Amino acid sequence: MPDWLATLLISLLKAVLVVLALLTTFAYMTLIERRLLGRMQLRPGPNRVGPMGLLQPAADAIKSIFKEDLTVTLADKLVYTLAPIIAIGMALTAFGGIPAGPARSLFGENPWVYNLDAGILALLALTSMGVYGIFLGGWASGSKYPMLGALRSSAQMISYELGMGLSILGLLMIVGTTSFQGIVGWQAQNGVLLLFQSLGFALFLISSFAEVNRTPFDLPEAEQEIVAGYLTEYSAIKWALFQMAEYVNMITASAVMATLFFGGWKGPQILNAVIPGMSDWPIVWLVAKIAFFLFLFIWVRGTLPRLRYDQLMRFGWKLILPLALANTVMTAAFLAFRGTGGLWFLGVLSLAGLLALLIMSDRVRVLWNQPTVRRPESEAVRAGGD
Repeated sequence: MPDWLATLLISLLKAVLVVLALLTTFAYMTLIERRLLGRMQLRPGPNRVGPMGLLQPAADAIKSIFKEDLTVTLADKLVYTLAPIIAIGMALTAFGGIPAGPARSLFGENPWVYNLDAGILALLALTSMGVYGIFLGGWASGSKYPMLGALRSSAQMISYELGMGLSILGLLMIVGTTSFQGIVGWQAQNGVLLLFQSLGFALFLISSFAEVNRTPFDLPEAEQEIVAGYLTEYSAIKWALFQMAEYVNMITASAVMATLFFGGWKGPQILNAVIPGMSDWPIVWLVAKIAFFLFLFIWVRGTLPRLRYDQLMRFGWKLILPLALANTVMTAAFLAFRGTGGLWFLGVLSLAGLLALLIMSDRVRVLWNQPTVRRPESEAVRAGGD
C-alpha cells in the first residue's frame, strides 16, 4: 500500500473516532447537565430510563430521529436542510486540530486528525463558519421570527469573536507561534500561560460563553420569549443537529482553553516524581481539563441570570473588546521594553488588571446595564399635554 494512501486511511479512521467520541460525549453531556442542574435546583433530574437514567440519551436520540420532521411551506428546502449540517460539520471539524498527546503516542500514531502551523487561526476560522449555519437556518425558514432571531444570534457571535480574537493576541506574542503543539511545548518549559495572561483568559472565557450561546448569553433559548430564535421552525433531527453543534462547540471551547492557558495535554510536572512520565500521558490530562470546563459551563448555567440583548451587546462592545485591546497593548509594550527580564512582572500586571476589574465591578456595571431614567408622572403628563 502506498504511504500516502495509508496516511489518508489512518487520518480518516482518526476522524471517525473523533466524531464518535464527540457525539457520545454530547449525548451523555445532556444527561450529566440535567442531573447536575437537578442537584443544584433540589430536584432529581432524569432517572427513570435505564439504570440511574443512563439510557435517557438513547431515548432522546430515538425520539429525535423518528419524530415527524415538519417543513414550513415557504421555506427554502435546500438551504433549510443544509443549515444544521453546516453548523454541526464546522463544529466537528474544528476539534480535529487539537493535540491530545505527544507525537506517536497513540499506538504509534499522532493523537490528532490534522496539524497546521496556523492551528489556532484555522480553528477560529472554522468556528466562525458556524455563524453561516445559524443565519442560513433563520433565513431559509420562510418566517420573520426565525429571521430576526438569526440576525440577533449572528450579531452576538460576530461581536464576541472580536473580543475572543484580541484576548489571545497577547498570548500569541509571548509564545511566538500559532501552532497548538508549539503553544503546549512553550508552556511545558515556561509554565502555563494562565500565570502570564490571567486577564486574557478571563476575557476568552467570557467570550466562549457568548460564542456557544450558553447562559448568561443564551438568547435563542430565552424562556420568556414566545419563539426560540433561528430554531423556531425546526423540529426532529434537524433541531437535534443544531443542539449537537452547540454542545460540540462547548467541548471544543473547553479543549481550546485547556490547550492555550492550562498546558494542553501535559499534566503537572511534579507528578513525574510519583510515577515517571505521568505528566505526558496522552488524552488523559486533556480529557480531565475539558471535563473541568464543561462542569464550569453547567455551573454557570445553574447560577447566573440571563442578560437582556441590549445588555449583552453593550457588555461585548463596551467592556470585553476595550479590555482585550488594552491587554494586547500592555503585553506588546512589555515585550518591547522589558529587556532581558522575565515574564513574571507581566503576570502580576495581568492579575492586577483582573482584580481591579472585579473590585470595581459595581462601577463598571453601568457600561452594559444603563439605568432607565423615569420622569415624574406630573412631568410626563405635562409633556403629553404640550
